[in-house]
Amino acid sequence: MLVDFKGSEDAGIYRLSPTLALVQTADFITPVVNDPFIYGQIAAANALSDVYAMGGIVKCALNLMMWDMCRIPEDYARAILEGGLSKIKEAGGALIGGHTIADSEQKYGLSVSGIINPQKIWRNNGAKVNDVLILTKPIGMGVLTTALKANLLDSNTQEKISKIMAELNRYACEIASAFEIHACTDITGFGLLGHLSEMLNPSINIRLNSNAIPIVKEAIPFARDGIIPGGSCGNQRATEHLCKFNLDKNAKYKDLEILLYDAQTSGGLVFALDKAKAKDLCKALQDKGIEAAEIIGEVEPYNPNCPIRIFVE
Repeated sequence: MLVDFKGSEDAGIYRLSPTLALVQTADFITPVVNDPFIYGQIAAANALSDVYAMGGIVKCALNLMMWDMCRIPEDYARAILEGGLSKIKEAGGALIGGHTIADSEQKYGLSVSGIINPQKIWRNNGAKVNDVLILTKPIGMGVLTTALKANLLDSNTQEKISKIMAELNRYACEIASAFEIHACTDITGFGLLGHLSEMLNPSINIRLNSNAIPIVKEAIPFARDGIIPGGSCGNQRATEHLCKFNLDKNAKYKDLEILLYDAQTSGGLVFALDKAKAKDLCKALQDKGIEAAEIIGEVEPYNPNCPIRIFVE
């Protein structure tokens, strides 16, 4: 085993030979949108993302389907699986089976296998002092999917967030593979600050430029109205002891710090790399259509005299 479950990594890695290793992960989610095909796409993209967060290549997948057959008709169940299959194919992988059981709550996802060169693994905690951080997708999905469940989202916003969540992180991974990436993770259920806390190592702290952190702007009024998923509040309780906010009155996230803890579904990748190369990677991502990609912060030396590890300005 090269990577197991002890380090809060995104996937496990098992060496098969000196030049080849297996990347293994599994994930499933409850519905986050109303359209079953798009839900299947998002759930699959969410599961596939863990392979990309390690720098791997997707090869095959198994369906994991917990079918709420009392409320989800058979044609909806088929559409969910078809949506998932469309993303597996887009990833260049093959669907080779799966398992379905009856359940009282609908869930769908994948067990995914990929490959990687053992010498080119992106760990989540390898960032170095003077690195900068690049985020590839906007945040706010937890708030917006909560608003959707309350029938508060207009159709344009529903379409907008569906497209973002269904977008594969494959393309960001492939572009970044041409650079020396020191650390990487994807932003999912633990929110931006939760996953950044997993990127910490004993030598570093993180300083964020909050105004540079991309967000789907429609999430802001819902957050102001208190439409916050329970998972985001749980993230805040778990991580806030590591974080310090110093936001001026005009800061984008002033009085909206909860959005930086917001639980995401199929969020973007965060790359840590040398400051000298960061603008080139950011431009390469944007030029290839990953328009939200932004440099959101930098890595600083650890201060043993201060318990705060993430500074948000």
